[in-house]
Amino acid sequence: MAIRLPGVIAAKQILRHSTLTSNKRDSTSLDVPKGFFTVYVGESEKKRFVVPLSFLNQPLFQDLLSKTEEEFGFNHPMGGLTIPCHEDTFIDITSQLDRP
Repeated sequence: MAIRLPGVIAAKQILRHSTLTSNKRDSTSLDVPKGFFTVYVGESEKKRFVVPLSFLNQPLFQDLLSKTEEEFGFNHPMGGLTIPCHEDTFIDITSQLDRP
């Protein structure tokens, strides 16, 4: 039996993701709703998350982006913003952010 925290459930509802396939290139902006942007998360297998633009104003999310830049730079081979951390870590961080 798994125990889920309410914040994680809310984060998973906001962070809609799909598994990337090797022959699928970066998706078009047509499948990203207005007010959201795409982030690719993972170390080896990347998952695509669609997150609210309001996250960019959150200090915790800005810290995550700064640490990503310091450690990995701005080379994003997926064509979008790539955050090379564990998916669970990303969900944990974003579950602590304020919602729009």
